[in-house]
Formats: sequence, structure tokens, C-alpha cells
Amino acid sequence: MYCFENQSIMDVLKHKCFLEELLFWTIKYEFPQKMVTFLLNMLPDQDYKIAFTKTFVQHYAFIMKTLKKSHESDTMSNRIVHISVQLFSNEELARQVTEECQLLDIMVTVLLYMMESCLIKSELQDEENSLHVVVNCGEALLKNNTYWPLVSDFINILSHQSVAKKFLEDHGLLVTWMNFVSFFQGMNLNKRELNEHVEFESQTYYAAFAAELEACAQPMWGLLSHCKVRETQEYTRNVVRYCLEALQDWFDAINFVDEPAPNQVTFHLPLHRYFAMFLSKAVKCQELDLDTILPDQEMLMKLMIHPLQIQASLSEIHSNMWVRNGLQIKGQAMTYVQSHFCNSMIDPDIYLLQVCASRLDPDYFISSVFERFKVVDLLTMASQHQNTVLDSEHERSMLEGALTFLVLLLSLRLHLGMTDDEILRAEMVAQLCMNDRTHSSLLDLIPENPNPKSGIIPGSLSFESVLSAVADFKAPVFEPGGSMQQGMYTPKAEVWDKEFDPVMVILRTVYRRDVQSAMDRYTAFLKQSGKFPGNPWPPYKKRTPLHPSYRGLIKLLHCKTLHIVLFTLLYKILMDHQNLSEHVLCMVLYLIELGLENSPEQESDEEESAGGQERCHDSWFPGSNLVSNMRHFINYVRVRVPETAPEVKREPPASTSSDGLASSQSSRRKSLQRENSGTAQVFSLVAERRKKFQEIINRNTSEANQVVRPKTSMKWSAPGATPQLTTAILEVKESILSLLIKLHHKLSGKQNSYYPPWLDDVDVLIHPEIPRYAHGDGMTAVERILLKAAVQSRLNKRIIEEICRKVTPPVPPKKISSAEKKTLDKEERRQKARERQQKLLAEFASRQKSFMETAMDVESPDADIAMEVATSEQHVSEAIYDCVICGQSGPSTEDRPTGLVVLLQASSVLGQCRNSSEPRRLPTTEEEQIYPWDTCAALHDVRLTTLQRYFKDSSCLQAVSIGWEGGVYVQTCGHTLHIDCHKSYMESLRNDQVLQGFSVDKGEFTCPLCRQFANSVLPCYPGNNMERSVWQSHSNKCMQDLVQEVEELQEQLGTFPVSISSETNLSKEMESVMKDIKSTTQKKYTDYSKTPGSPDNDFLFMYSVARTNLELELVHRGGNLCSGGASTAGKRSCLNQLFHVLAMHMRLYSIDSAYNPWRKLTQLSQDKNSELVSEELPEVPVLYRDVSSLLLIQILTMPQPLHREHFTCIIKVLFTLLYTQALAALSVKCSAEDRMAWKESGALKKNTPSGEKSWEVLLGHVISELSKGKIYEEEETEELSVVNPDSVECYLQQFCLPFLRITSLLQHHLFGGDLPSCQEDEEFTVLASCLGLLPSFQSAHQFTSASCLDWPVPAFDMISQWCSELASFAGRHPDQVKALLIQEPKWDLPRLLQLPENYNTIFQYYHRKTCSVCTKVPKDPAVCLVCGTFVCLKGLCCKQQSYCECVLHSQNCGAGTGIFLLINASVIIIIRGHRFCLWGSVYLDAHGEEDRDLRRGKPLYICKERYKVLEQQWVSHTFDHINKRWGPHYNGL
Repeated sequence: MYCFENQSIMDVLKHKCFLEELLFWTIKYEFPQKMVTFLLNMLPDQDYKIAFTKTFVQHYAFIMKTLKKSHESDTMSNRIVHISVQLFSNEELARQVTEECQLLDIMVTVLLYMMESCLIKSELQDEENSLHVVVNCGEALLKNNTYWPLVSDFINILSHQSVAKKFLEDHGLLVTWMNFVSFFQGMNLNKRELNEHVEFESQTYYAAFAAELEACAQPMWGLLSHCKVRETQEYTRNVVRYCLEALQDWFDAINFVDEPAPNQVTFHLPLHRYFAMFLSKAVKCQELDLDTILPDQEMLMKLMIHPLQIQASLSEIHSNMWVRNGLQIKGQAMTYVQSHFCNSMIDPDIYLLQVCASRLDPDYFISSVFERFKVVDLLTMASQHQNTVLDSEHERSMLEGALTFLVLLLSLRLHLGMTDDEILRAEMVAQLCMNDRTHSSLLDLIPENPNPKSGIIPGSLSFESVLSAVADFKAPVFEPGGSMQQGMYTPKAEVWDKEFDPVMVILRTVYRRDVQSAMDRYTAFLKQSGKFPGNPWPPYKKRTPLHPSYRGLIKLLHCKTLHIVLFTLLYKILMDHQNLSEHVLCMVLYLIELGLENSPEQESDEEESAGGQERCHDSWFPGSNLVSNMRHFINYVRVRVPETAPEVKREPPASTSSDGLASSQSSRRKSLQRENSGTAQVFSLVAERRKKFQEIINRNTSEANQVVRPKTSMKWSAPGATPQLTTAILEVKESILSLLIKLHHKLSGKQNSYYPPWLDDVDVLIHPEIPRYAHGDGMTAVERILLKAAVQSRLNKRIIEEICRKVTPPVPPKKISSAEKKTLDKEERRQKARERQQKLLAEFASRQKSFMETAMDVESPDADIAMEVATSEQHVSEAIYDCVICGQSGPSTEDRPTGLVVLLQASSVLGQCRNSSEPRRLPTTEEEQIYPWDTCAALHDVRLTTLQRYFKDSSCLQAVSIGWEGGVYVQTCGHTLHIDCHKSYMESLRNDQVLQGFSVDKGEFTCPLCRQFANSVLPCYPGNNMERSVWQSHSNKCMQDLVQEVEELQEQLGTFPVSISSETNLSKEMESVMKDIKSTTQKKYTDYSKTPGSPDNDFLFMYSVARTNLELELVHRGGNLCSGGASTAGKRSCLNQLFHVLAMHMRLYSIDSAYNPWRKLTQLSQDKNSELVSEELPEVPVLYRDVSSLLLIQILTMPQPLHREHFTCIIKVLFTLLYTQALAALSVKCSAEDRMAWKESGALKKNTPSGEKSWEVLLGHVISELSKGKIYEEEETEELSVVNPDSVECYLQQFCLPFLRITSLLQHHLFGGDLPSCQEDEEFTVLASCLGLLPSFQSAHQFTSASCLDWPVPAFDMISQWCSELASFAGRHPDQVKALLIQEPKWDLPRLLQLPENYNTIFQYYHRKTCSVCTKVPKDPAVCLVCGTFVCLKGLCCKQQSYCECVLHSQNCGAGTGIFLLINASVIIIIRGHRFCLWGSVYLDAHGEEDRDLRRGKPLYICKERYKVLEQQWVSHTFDHINKRWGPHYNGL
């Protein structure tokens, strides 16, 4: 098809030397890596380099053939480029080979040959007779980008000035290249499906866009980069010349005259774009006179058709007219304007249209636009019309599209005079106005010159300086929902004020919603800054002045056709014809304003002296200047209407203005002969366009008689008979100015709302730039336009004043036909229904919002909306619950119990507390390793094991609490539901096929009201489950009676108010929830007994659940109760209900009264020697027992609800034991001399009346009792530094505080009432008095902790009995006595590991670290942020029983919760049970952005706020609620 003078390029190769032979086989075997390396290693030798390059060039065609046949074309491509980039990047070498070996000829020819193999006949325009061929985008060659190595070599050599110069001077090469480009012209043609939806959506458009960008646009940008100065004018002329020749050939080949074929569009016009971009360069950089390189008018008319067709098709696609072509057509429309393509596609297209518009007859151009957009028939003043080419539902959006396109065409200055810096700024502002952007996405969204060597590198200085000029940096923050924000750039206020340009935004939006988003943000800015309260219209922005070469573009704004359209549309809007929108009005006003801003200079007042209203040549407008046409009154308009239209019924000169709309181009026939000059004639856009086209063609083709008659456009009108049209005459009597003023009245809803501002303040006319007109709605826009019109002409000013003086009568109501009335009623009904719906939705939203405020935020002590459960009025007899499923309220009953929605989760957070305030660091060297010896969990474990060695198992299991690791934490969102409703809700979830993020089979669900994750229901105990005694009322019974009562109550075993024999629904539910609680944690965390399955185990587990929840609440409060108030969890606390469930189960176990710890605490035993005789292990001495555990055992084995006086009694008794433990611990700590001193001073004061309440006396007694055993004989451990009375008092208080805190919380949950707040140093006294330990509150200075003691039996006897147990144990195991004494370490709050500042520190250490199991470097290394363990994510090497290592570790380290940092991705994943989620990254770059998967390779720094949030979520157990995207991990992580 194409004949090459240099046929030899494709000939058989003849080898002359070994190098050629080597290369031949290297190519033949598709570039084996070893050969490539071998050949490249010798390149440093200069002679070899030249010889090798020549050989490579000589084999170029062979490389192409092999590449096309290759199955591994990707690998091969990479290897080819690996070689060629080293050869062709050197300018000197490239130039030499170009001269000696015809490198350019070879490359272009090889590319051409390559593409020739996949050509097909083009179906564009004239399918039967087309001679044009295009590439087939479905071929593997294009689909797999097989051509890219060759194209990339070509782009590479064109970056060298000397080579490019040769190319641009060589006419033959240019012709060949244009041939190559024309293969892509019109590829991937889309045909609009009109009937059926396409069966198969082809995805070939990816290949088409990639091919145009890589094979056509990038070489073009490469060439353009060498056409920057005047001296290079010749090159531009050459390219333009051959480009036009190729275009002319293309028009001939597809048989194109003047009408594009309907329902077809191709987005690929590389020839047009070459032409456009070289024109732009010629004017911008080379000072060429545009007219010397432009073709004749006829060619320009042809050139504009296809780019215009694309613009109209974009509008059709967005109007859903191509919906049957599938989603891919939207994909094409979006890719065409997308940031990587726009400056090689839509920008050149619009520029080319601007050039054509500036040189063609404006009336012709405007009518072409409306015809292409298919809205000609709509532009009539009649109220009804028939559109032969468009369905009525698409008319409005197509009209909006046409007007928006005109605004774009007339406002954009990207190629018409803006400097590069201005362009960059405008692009950046447009992107930032749509949305706040991260630095990296901005870099990506700003269209850059695609050729990397062009010198405009984003990230260069100008990018950063422009960015800092237009935007403020918003540091990464959190929203209450917990979603992570990246560091964002947001437009400065003055940018919104002065630079927001809706036109640029419309040009650059890929999704239409972004335009709305920009307007919403603009509205918010105006409201916030107080500039405008309502809904603003897009602001009008002043434009950069046009380059003189393009002044012709202004003619479009000053042509009668456009003015008629504007007049018509204003009239139609005023008359409320259908299918018009605010957007249409907005664009119409924008065009009028553009016309006033860019008016031709010659408009002056001399024509006004001609006097009055001039007679016009045709009855529309006198001239073409908008300024004078605005005031021209149009009296009558003749319209063509369907016979059914209301206008027809009237007599011709009707007295009132008819309800027709404001435009006049309705019929497709030639305009009628002129009537009397009073009536405007029908104006037909199409006819006008034909006429103009004919004139131009006749003018251009005098030398040959090939006058082509334009084809009639009727051949593709809609099928079916065209309705009968008849002529009617409308009385209009309006001018553009009068229509604008009436519109102002209409927009404001008031008569005479417009008052000319200059009548009050003449300055307005001198300085029309008034800030108050800068932002506003339609009325502001109208006012601004009228002001500009008045400023430009005195006559306009006078006419505006006149119009305002005539008080406009109200518009007469239209006579509404019954059919119209029906539709109106329907509309009204719809509107009302919509309003009702809105109201309902709003109400629902506000309910949801108020609920969210109470439920979502983990830390909101101020929003204390206490739950109904805790209603604190005294007289409430029963708590009332609302069921969130059935909506009914009522008490919880035994038959129909109500339950709280709860989430049970196993937690090891408490076990992570450490006995030091210095948090541990993540190891980043071999030396730093973490050993978990000092954690709370480890120490409690050791203690239990030691006790079990020496004492009786059942008694050991009551001397401690478990649950530090794998304890069960219960939390609720506070919503209640009937348990039977919940069951049916679960059933419906089970049958619901939708993929949920949770597993219904495991009992998981989301709360029906707030959607919080949950997995069980905790039954609410009937009745008001709280004794509301007045806060301070201490009972008058004496201590002894109360002690006796408590004992008796404990004896009535299992007499739970709900008798177990008659199983009720409530007790069943309590049992089932207890099962849930047990199954929440793993067996190893519940079984501590030596005899598996012993009831002691269950007993221990149950009271430990209560302990875990109390301790965790304490942690959430910051480790102390100083802040007081209802707990942050108060409004959502479920401890009360939990205690009832636990108590019911605890009371099923009998405690043998002989072993009941209560006896040991409150009675002196008679027989001291009995236990020494028995062989079995002794009981745990009372002084070794954990007092908080004893407290829970006592409380939970009492019948519920508990009486306040019994509760206080239990606390008093336990406090005596706690105090004795504190004294014992203290005595071990001090030195032997101190001990002697205390012993003696205590003995002296022993008989004073307050002896039992003096710590000195008691300490002396403890020391003397313990000295009887071998307790003090061991070596001294640590000594208290100073032993003075103050430090002792302080020690004792610190020792007792943890117990007081737990007890106060417990009291708060059981009996209600707020916790008092206090300073840290008075916490002890405040809690003691709150618990009723302090009889009367004394002044602080004389207060001692001992004054809280209240001994049920004489203190010294009791202490002696307790100490004797220790003494007897010391006799057998002297080494263990001290170790087991309860030492109360100060636990710090649980913390995650501290991370280093710089991510690189972590990355360097861990990404090469080997796995301890298989000693290989794992593919996805991860590290646990709780304990620092190094694990392999998804690593098969570490798999145990189908569990991968991360899942396994999450169970061992966090009882099912794991927090892992993925080393190679910098992100954190959370594993929670059987689900996992990506949490995000705590490392951000300098711009506050994540770099997931380390793709961008920026240095990353710790974001402390984010890490704090992660830690907060871990401690508060809220991962499930805050993170939304969970998925199952199937144990594969």
C-alpha cells in the first residue's frame, strides 16, 4: 500500500561478522538475560559501542518481527529497551547512527510495517466507499502494547535536538510519519446503539487511548520541544503542511463533505491534534503569523466538524443517550478529559475549534454548534415544538451542553495567551476547588507535558511555589468516626474570592459530581466568610487578554445568530416553557456578560445621534454589536408551531404577549419571504448555515467546477410523519434589557425589585468593579450585567431607567388547558410527597445524629445522656426498656425478658500493664530485645503457680483473679431489645444472602438501631435491680449484727429469686449468655485447676469476669477515679446486668461453710492445730489472698439485690485484712533495726484506747507476731529509703488505693450515684468516705489511713491468728514466705510499643530479618506492636494446624486481637477473632500522606496523633465499632 524507496530495510539480513551473528541469535531466542548482560558489559569500549549500535540498528526490523511473534512480549520488551536506552540516550552516538545508518528511516519504516499488519477498513462516515484504513484496537499488538519498545526508542532519539532537526527537515520522513499517524485517525469508532443494549462491552478503548498517547502524542510533544524559538519556524511550516495534506487525504478517503454521519463518534483524531499543537506553538513561541499557515475556509469548515462532533457526543453521553452502548462509552468520555490525556486530546480539540471559530463566519459557526448538539428545534419562541432528532427528555441537558460548550470555547485561554505559570496556577486552583487534595494526587492531576524531557517537570520549583501561593496545608487529623485524614491542601480564602473559575472546573472534571462538589465548597466559603448567605451562582471570572492572533474569536459573541438564541432563551425562561433550567439561564447570562466584557471598540455614541430607533435591515437586530442589540425592541415574531399549539388559536396581532418562548429558529425549511417590517421573520439556523457554506465553497473553488452540493439533513430525521407545522405570529415587544429586568423581578419574586444603582451613586458607573457583585445568585448576575451595559453606553443606561419607570404590570396568568392542569397537579402532588419524605428523613437523621453523639464517641464525658437503665429517681419501682426491634416499651419480665445488645470479646490488654512508667520501644537492633517477664499477666501467672505448689488447689483458685490474659470484656451500645425479637432478627439475618462483614452463625450481628457490632444479648434482671438508699444513710445496726446477717445470707444457697427448678425464659437466657461468655475466650484462659473441669474453675472464671470489667473501666478512666462523675462508659455500662448473671451462676456452687473465707475474716478459730495434722495441702493463708477477689466472691455469693448496709459491712471487714497485708508487706521491706524500733514503739502504745486504729501499734504487733516464724531470717531485699511516719502513711495509702478504686466502681454500678471528683493527693480520703469507711470526714492534716479500720473482733487476736498461718508455713518453706506476701506494684496503664521517629529505621532492620522457623527472609514480614514479636504474614513456613503465624500470634498475644505493622507496606492491620481489617498507616510523609506499599518511596515519619488513636482504640476495645471494612481472614494471615 505504501511504497518505500528504501525497501532494503525489510530485506533479508546478511551477516559479515561474529557480533552480527551473536546479536541475531540473541534476538532469535528473545533476548536471554545472560546474553543481554554479556553484550552490554562490553559497552565501555568505544569502538565496540559504535559497532554494536550499528548492528542493533541493522537488526531493527528483525527485532520487530520477533517481538510480534513472541508469547512473552512483556519480558522481551523490557530487555529490548534495556539495551536500546543505553545506545540511543547518547546524543552524539544517536546523531552518528542517524547520519550513517538511516536510523530515523529505519525506525519510522519499521513502525509503519508493524502497524500495517493489523489494519482494517474504517467505517467512519461513508461505510461502503471508504478508502481509509485504521488500526484494529482488538489486535494483540495494540491490546498488549507490544509496540511500546519501538515507540519508546523513537521518542528517545527525538529528544536529541540534532536528530529531531533532521527529522523535521526531511520531507519524505514527515510524509511517512503522517501516514503512520493517519492509521490512528478515527480508530475505535463508536456507533450509538438505538434499540438493543450491546451484548458485549468491548474494552478496546484502553488500547486506543494508550496507542494515541504513546504512538502519536508523545512523539508530537518530543518534536514540539524543539520548536521553541523563531529560528525554527520552518519546521512548523513543514509539519503543518504535511499534516494538512494527510488530513485532506483523510477527508477524501472517508468521502467527507460537510455533514458528519449521525450516531457515530471517534475520540481519536491525532492528525487534527498535530495540526492544532503546531499552530499553538507557532503563535506562542515562534512569532509566526497564524494566517500564513492556516488553510482556506472550506478546509477550516471540515476541520471543525469532527472535534465539534466529539464535544456534542460528550454531552450526549452525559445525557444518557448512549446508555445502550454500556459503561465503556462513559469510560471513553472520562478518559478523554482525564488528567493524563487531556492536554493531548480535549485541549488541542478545543483550541482547534477556537482557531476555526476565530476565522470562520460567526453565524455559521454558532448555528453549526446548535445543530451538532441537536437542539435547533428547541430554539423557538413557541411554547411547543417538535424535535425531529432528539427525545424531549434529553433536550434540556443537550441545551445545557451546547451553552456550556460555547462558554468553554469563549472563556478558555489555555492556548490563547496564558503563560505556563498562569496555566499551572489555573489548573491547580481548579483541582483544589473540586476537593482538598493530597500533594501526590495534585501532582498526578495537574496535566503535565507528557514528554519527560520537555523541561516542565512537576515537582519543580514552580509547582511548589504556586502550591504555596494558592493553598493552605491542613495537617492530618481525625474525624470522630475514626476515619483517617491525610495531610491535605485546601484553597486559600482569597483563591475562593478571586480565582475560583467554574469554567476551568467544568473542563477538568472527570465525574460530573465534582462540579457540584466545587460549587458546594464555594457556597460554604461564602456563608462562612459572610460574603453571601444564599445559594450562589458560579462566579464570573475575568479572563487573560486574548493573543492578537485570536481576536476573531470575539466575533462569536457579537453575531446576530447568538443574540437571537440568547433573546429566545431569555424569553422562554421568563415564560416558564418546559425543558429550561437554572443552568441554562446561568450560561445565557454568562455569554451576555462575556459579550459585554469583550465588546468591539468602535461602539460609541455617534450612532445614537442618528436618532431614535433605527430601521433594521432584517427585523431581528440592527447590527452585530451586543451592546446596541441589547436595547433593540422586538415587537412581533413569526413562529412555526404544531397545529395543536395554543398560539394558533389567536388572531394574528394579539394584544397580549403570548406564552411563547424566547427564540426563533424553529423550522428546518428556508425562511419565509419578508412580511411587513414590523414582524420578525422565522429564522432557521440550518438554512443559514447551508447558505454560508455554499457561498464559501463557491468562493473557494473557482478553478475547478467541483461545487459540492450540501447533502440535505432531512435524510436522517426521526422516522414517522413530521407533524403539520403552521405559522403563528407572536407579539413580543421586549428587548434583551427588558427581559433581563423582568427576570430580576421573577427571580426575586417581587415586582419592581430592580432599581438602577447609579441613580443613588454615580460612582458606580466610573468604578464598576464592585466587590458586592462578585459573588451572588442570579439576581446579582443580572444586576452586574445591567450595570456593565449601562457603563458601556449612555443609551442603554437611559433605556434601563425608562423600563424601570414603567411599573411593570404583573404577568397575566396563563390559561391552563385541562391536560396541563393534570400534569401540574401531578407535579404538585409529587412535590408535596417529596417534601413529606424530606421531613421524615430529616427527622430520622436528627434522631440518628443525637443517637450517634451518645453512642459513637468513645471519649465524651460531657454528653452524659444516662441510659434509662440507670434512671436515678427514687420512686421508680421498675426499669422500663425500649425494644429497638418492635419499638414497644415495657419492663423486663421472667417470661419475656429484655436484653442489652452486647459485644463480648476476649482481651489481654490488662495483662500488658507493666510495673514501670517508661514505655517499651520496638526493637530495631539485635541488642534491643523484649522479654515479657515484667508484665502484669506474667506476674499473676507465676503467683498462681507458686500458690498451687504449696496449697490446696480449691483454695488457691479463690485467692487470686484470672483474666489478665484472655479475660472477657463486655461492652454495650446501650440499646435494648426483647430476646424473642432478637431471635427472629437473627433468623432473618441468617436468611439474608447479602455478604455481611460478620458471621451470623457465630451469633454476630449489628445493633438494629445504631449498627454497632455485637455478638450476644445480656438479659436485664426484672425489677429495679438497685437499692436506691439515700447516699449517706448509714444503718444503725452494729457491726456484729451485720456480720452475722451476711453469713446467714451466704448460707441460703441458691435461693435465687428465680427458682431454677421451674426454668423460666429469663433463667434460660442467663444460662445461654453465660455459655457465650465462656466460649468467648480460649480454654487455656479458663482452666487453671489441677483437676480439669473442677467447679472451682468455673467459680474463679466467673468472678474474674467481673474483675476484668472493673479493672478495664478503671484503665479507661486513666487508672484512677480522680475525674469522678458517671463513668465515660456510664451511659453504656452493662456491669449491673452482668453482675446479676454472674451472681445467679455463682450461687449454684456451694462453699463448704468450714472453708468460707468470711468465717476466717470475722471469727477467731478455736482449734489452731487441726490443719497441721491433716496430710493434704493446707489452705492458702488469709494474708496471701487477693482482697479484691475476696470482695467479688463475697458480693456475688450474696442474694441479689444486695442491701447497701451489707455491702458496706463486707468492705469494712475486707479493709481490715487489706490493711494487715499492707503492714506485713511494709514490715518485710524495712531493715532489722527499724523493725525493732517499730516493734517497741508499737508495744508501748498498745493499750491506748485508739490502739486498734493506730498503724504504729498494729505494725508493731504484726512484726512481733511474724517474728515467731522464720520470716525475717532471709537476707534483706530492697529497703524503704526513709522510714519516717509520713512515708509509711503514704505507702499504706498507695497499697490500699487499688482496692478502694475497684470497690468504689462496684458500688457505683450496684447502687448508682456519681463518683466524687477530687485531686490526686486526696483520692484515698474521698473514696474512703464515699464507701462509708470513714465515720465522719476529718480534716486532712490529722487524717491517717488507720482511722478507717473497723474491726469486727479484737484486732490483735485477729492479726495473731492470720500471722500464725504464715508462721506455720514459714516453718516448712522459709524461702517462699516473702515471695508470696502480696506486694502491690504500681501498674502503669497499658501501652503499645514506642515506635522510632523515622520509618526507615524499622524498614532497614526488619525487611531483611530472617524468620526464626525457616531462617529465610519472609515475603511479607510483620511485627506485633503489642509485644514486638516478628512474624511472617501469610507465611506457609510458620503455619501450624492450618493457622498462619499472624492469626496464631493474635490468639496467643492478644486473645484474638492482634495489631501488626506490615514492614513492606507501612500499614497496620488489625486481626480481631476471625476477621481482619486494614487500619491505615501511622507513618506519613512530609506532606502528611500515607505511602501504602511504599510505592512513592518518600521518607516517612511517625504521626504521633494517629498512633495515639490506635492505642486508644486498642485500650478501649473499639476496633470493631470504629473501623468499617472488615473481612474474614480464614486463618490465612
